[in-house]
Amino acid sequence: MVSIIFDGTSSNTPALTWTRHCIRSNGVSADRISPEALIGPLVIVDIRQRAGADSDSGVTLEDLKSWESHHGRIASGAIVAMNSGWDAHVRTAKFRNSDDDGHLHFPGFHIEAAEFLLTEREVVGIAVDSLSLDVGSTKDFPVHTRWLGSNRWGLECIANLAELPPQGATIIVGGPKIAGASGGPSRVFALV
Repeated sequence: MVSIIFDGTSSNTPALTWTRHCIRSNGVSADRISPEALIGPLVIVDIRQRAGADSDSGVTLEDLKSWESHHGRIASGAIVAMNSGWDAHVRTAKFRNSDDDGHLHFPGFHIEAAEFLLTEREVVGIAVDSLSLDVGSTKDFPVHTRWLGSNRWGLECIANLAELPPQGATIIVGGPKIAGASGGPSRVFALV
C-alpha cells in the first residue's frame, strides 16, 4: 500500500482500512477502481440544520428513510453525499473543531446509515463535506472499517453540495491513478 498525505477533496479506497491503532491494506487500491464505479446518480442528504446545532451529528438511518419518503428509493449505483454545511468552515479552525483535549468534532455518517446503504441499497460510494466519513468524535472508525472493507469508496472534504438538488445530478469522481494508493486528491464534478 502507498500512503499519500493529502488535503482538500480526497478519496478513500478499500485499500485504506482503519483499525484502532493503525491503517492496514485490505482491498482495492485507487488505480484499480473501475471508472464506471466513479460515475453515478448523486443523492444529497441535507443535515445542515442539525449539524449547525450539534457538530457531533451525522447522517442517520432516519435521515435516509426521510430522504426516500420525499424523493423515492435511492437508485442503484448511487453515490450518497452528506451536506452538513461543514465546507463553509474549511479555512477556519472549526473545520477540525478540536476541543481542549484534542478531540475532533465534526459531522459524518453514523454506522447504522452506512449499514443500511451496504445491505439494503446498491450504493457504490459515500461522500462528506467534513474531514472524515466517520463522525469526528469516533475512536474506532466504524464507517471507514465497514464501508471501505466492503470494497466501496468514499470522498471527504467535498464542497458546494448546497448548490445542487437533493437528486437529479450525476457525480463524476476523478481519483488518483497511483499504483497501490489508498486514496488521494480527487476532482469531483456534478452534472445537473
